[in-house]
Amino acid sequence: MPHVYVSNADSGDISVLHMGADGSLRWQSTVPVGGNLMPMAVSPNQKVLYAVRRSEPMAVASLAIDPVSRDLHLLGEAELPASMAYVSTDLTGRFLLAASYPGHQLTVSPIAPDGTVGPVQQVLPTGPYDHAILPSPCKRYVLATALGGGELMVLHFNADTGQLTPAQSWAARAGAGPRHFRFDPQGRRVYLLHELDGTVDVLAWDADRARLSLLQTMGILPPGFTGKPWAADLHLTPDGRHLYTSERTSSTLAHFTVDAATGCLTAQGHTPVETQPRGFAIDPSGRHLLVVGQLSHHLSRWAIEPYTGQLHLQQRIPVGQGPNWVEILA
Repeated sequence: MPHVYVSNADSGDISVLHMGADGSLRWQSTVPVGGNLMPMAVSPNQKVLYAVRRSEPMAVASLAIDPVSRDLHLLGEAELPASMAYVSTDLTGRFLLAASYPGHQLTVSPIAPDGTVGPVQQVLPTGPYDHAILPSPCKRYVLATALGGGELMVLHFNADTGQLTPAQSWAARAGAGPRHFRFDPQGRRVYLLHELDGTVDVLAWDADRARLSLLQTMGILPPGFTGKPWAADLHLTPDGRHLYTSERTSSTLAHFTVDAATGCLTAQGHTPVETQPRGFAIDPSGRHLLVVGQLSHHLSRWAIEPYTGQLHLQQRIPVGQGPNWVEILA
């Protein structure tokens, strides 16, 4: 059965939840790690969970995932040179990629055969406020956002050494604030969420030329919105038919359907969710969406209607203090 991991920034621990066949959640364990825990990533072989501490001493913890119980056991920690807002691995699981918001840098760290992260091997200075980093599906590139620099960077990735080399970048609108992004299941498009103006861009991705081009821009803010936009996260359903984005000022999720031919979006409405929804995730079946409230200290589970993509609240469960990141293990 699937298991869910939630990092809790204020209590410095990870909540482990069991997910039943019907999606129902129950608390299983709480794993203390210490410090301001935020971004996480699961290794491609689903044997290790990586969790980043953004307070001193800044580090990434490598936690073994028990093959039967799915509980976590600390394997070790590796020092990081700055506070990292996002981590991921390359598609082989040999390198950990990290983006630092206050450090204005990207880093690469080797991952040993046992899944533990080693000392940082490359630090790449960038524009201001890096916010996300992911490998491209073709394995030849890594993409990363610089919110303050207003760009989505494309970097050559050497799969043998892990070395990153800048290739080019795509410039966003002034003041947009590129934050998180996702590739579509076919690896043909990138969906880029902008934190500061509350929009999402649909970008065509040309892997042969490592080039991005704008197809569409859509707003994610609910009707009657007032205040300062504060977009946080976005995810596609596994079939690529539905896209959801979270916005923290209004505490809502926006829902879009995705045109199969063009990749363009059609707005389908907004759903009020947990207070200050910094992070959420969709399970591998595409039937359940889990969202945490950084100020509500709860996780809520929403059923996703298969055809319409509409959300229906099924369950709320308390987690740790300041939950902000959700990973689901199939």
